[in-house]
Amino acid sequence: MSFSVIIPARLASTRLPNKPLALINGVPMVVRVAQQARQSLASRIIVACDDLLIEEACKNYGIQACLTSKDCACGTDRLSEVVDKLNIPNEEIIVNVQGDEPLIPVDIINMVAEILQKNSDCAMGTAAIRIKSAEEFFNPNVVKVELNKKQEALTFSRAPLPWDRDNFAKTKEQIPEDLALRHVGIYSYRAGFLKVYPKLEKSPIETVESLEQLRALWHGYKIGVEIFDKGIPPGVDTPEDLERVRKHFSAANG
Repeated sequence: MSFSVIIPARLASTRLPNKPLALINGVPMVVRVAQQARQSLASRIIVACDDLLIEEACKNYGIQACLTSKDCACGTDRLSEVVDKLNIPNEEIIVNVQGDEPLIPVDIINMVAEILQKNSDCAMGTAAIRIKSAEEFFNPNVVKVELNKKQEALTFSRAPLPWDRDNFAKTKEQIPEDLALRHVGIYSYRAGFLKVYPKLEKSPIETVESLEQLRALWHGYKIGVEIFDKGIPPGVDTPEDLERVRKHFSAANG
């Protein structure tokens, strides 16, 4: 299996300033993410950054970095710019690994790449995990996804999906566990689609839900989904998250 991993990294962060450069046992976080991604089946790892400081940090550890515009609206736009700059062929598979997930499981990186290898009619691939609690199911910060029988996304929403009409009329303590799926924010793309995506008109539902993947569905593109059956450690959004990850690496290194 051949694919590339691109890691978007933006220096500015509201909750954690200079987040990509935050040190985890002496190594910048974005480098830790790249080192984790290197354990996957990816043929190359590229950091798509918006600042020379990030580019320099990557080069110090032998990580390829591509400087992109500070004006990119989202990580997908940053990937698109890298695809153009490096003239990546349209058929190449690109996996977007977030720059704040140094503990991302290697298996999930390989899994979303394989989705596009197995499904030639899908422009994107992504992952989901089963929701086990009513608290999580009704939480609007937890994005849900519904699938068709080919395991392609029907829709994504912050609302509870599916709505168990008869059961929820009685209680909201029991959820449809086999169907309640939490979307995991890792994507694979065909490079050709990444060239098209930023030019697509934003969809009304994308704006309402604040979920950019709905743009692809709205325009008729297919998104393949696989259910990941292992735990996924949370990413780093806050100073508390950073300290937790530092402790993990300290323990792992004895």
